[in-house]
Amino acid sequence: MWKTYRNLIRRYPKISLQEERRLIREAKKGSKQAADELVLRHVGFVIFRIHKRVFPAYARRFGEDILSQAIFILHHKIQTYNLRYYDKEGRFKSVRFVSYIWKFIDGLILASLRKELRQEKQRVTGFRDGEECDTPDYL
Repeated sequence: MWKTYRNLIRRYPKISLQEERRLIREAKKGSKQAADELVLRHVGFVIFRIHKRVFPAYARRFGEDILSQAIFILHHKIQTYNLRYYDKEGRFKSVRFVSYIWKFIDGLILASLRKELRQEKQRVTGFRDGEECDTPDYL
């Protein structure tokens, strides 16, 4: 599964802050092409966070689902990204997009794993919402 994404990462390497801000500006004006390119340029970062936060067995089982959910978040965060960010002292700071999204991505990873593991636990115990499910007798 990850081989496909490695090829994608090679095709869309990291970009400069100036280029990133240009793509965000165009995407905020409605350019779907700019938004898609920006998302593709950050797929490598999302995969890195998945591998950093998740045990390898869980990354193999749930990684692709988490990545597909993260792509929706990236598109949403482009629209909420502030190109004119000022720090507490009133100084302009140009913040990289990865700095803006990394906590959201980590939160998504943890929430997705909790949900998947909770559902798995319910399947194993044979109960869901107080009703018995179809589970083999040996469980």
